[in-house]
Amino acid sequence: MISSWRRRRATRRARKEQLVGCEEAGETELTIPSHFRCPISLDLMKDPVTLSTGITYDRESIETWIDAGNRTCPITNQALRSLEPIPNHAIRRMVQDWCVENRSFGIERIPTPRIPASPMDVLEILKNIASASERGDRDGCIESVAKMKALVREGERNKRCFATHGAGTALSSAFEEFSNTSSLDENIIVLFEEMLSVFPSMFPLNSEARSHLGSPASLHCMILLLKSGDLTARRNSVLVLKEIVSSDSRNKAEEVAEIDGAPEALYKLIKEPICPTATKAALVVIYRMTSLNPTNEKIITRLVEMGLVNLLIETLVDADRSVCEKALGVLDGICNIELGRVTTYDHSLTVAALVKKLLRVSELATEFSVSVLWKLARRNDQPDDGALVEALQVGAFQKLLLLLQVGCGERTKEKATELLKLLNLHRERSECIDSSDFKDLKRPF
Repeated sequence: MISSWRRRRATRRARKEQLVGCEEAGETELTIPSHFRCPISLDLMKDPVTLSTGITYDRESIETWIDAGNRTCPITNQALRSLEPIPNHAIRRMVQDWCVENRSFGIERIPTPRIPASPMDVLEILKNIASASERGDRDGCIESVAKMKALVREGERNKRCFATHGAGTALSSAFEEFSNTSSLDENIIVLFEEMLSVFPSMFPLNSEARSHLGSPASLHCMILLLKSGDLTARRNSVLVLKEIVSSDSRNKAEEVAEIDGAPEALYKLIKEPICPTATKAALVVIYRMTSLNPTNEKIITRLVEMGLVNLLIETLVDADRSVCEKALGVLDGICNIELGRVTTYDHSLTVAALVKKLLRVSELATEFSVSVLWKLARRNDQPDDGALVEALQVGAFQKLLLLLQVGCGERTKEKATELLKLLNLHRERSECIDSSDFKDLKRPF
């Protein structure tokens, strides 16, 4: 026992002397053993796995290779009998021991990786969710959904595995099943919140999953959480609503709008933002409500009376590109009715904000800005001198001319051309730039 201790002490002393000698000679570079390197990335393997050909790779590298459509071993070029790599615990422990031995070089011990969920694990969880929903077992369903949520959060591989095996459809079916319950007590609300937190990981949903979530019972439950849930539940609810209405016809947007308190809850998400993602999702849902069915004055009137127009214009002042596009789209839909046009024009910043966004944010933002300006300039199907004069004063004529020069869509081109004709009638007395300022400018021809 004493001799064994002496040998270990001698080994440590020899390693220390070797290290000191290398430092004195300026040779402090550490060489990674070749069998610890991934044959693909040539980096130290953090999660070594072995293929059916017997070659070991780092999991991230070989999964990237397989996901690219390759079905052969990169080293041997042999066809893979199985695409499921097997964890190589022996190599992983050797790598960890080597990291510990060389910690004086600044090498940190790699953590023991979590084993990804296998297809069998995924199918078992989805089967338990389906059977629990059939029995009405809320606690059992919550337990299975929690397991699914934990695995999905571990990494993209687990997320893809669940999505590939139909997790979106199974989860949405269970959501609809429990939505049809007669009583919405605290237990069922917890279940809905857990389910909604997983859905964003499954996007985009297939048509069957959207059908389950788009049922009247499911929509009412989501609106309930959108109105009275915590911040996370409200965020996840609006993301799922966006997924449903974005990939469906106008019918789903109308159904959402008709649910008591839905427009007010969406308006609150914009007025009191939770996060940029939730704000954008709320704008998309409202856009679908207002733009896909321009004749539905009831929905637009409710939104205008809430104060949405003022909120949108104030949002435009310093919004990023994505929010700006969506806010302009909603504003364009609101201006389909007379009340919307009047309320929009009554805001002192409207015309200036619209002209400022021309050719400045994106092509889509420019199209919406031209459309709104065109609607404001033709209120009651007659030219509105006030809107036209104000547009001239903030430089709309020059920007519209430039827009026609650089090119735009056919419908936008028609509206811009008509706006230029109307603006031209007021140029002599209202344009902010006097053409005489350029009388001495030499022409290039």
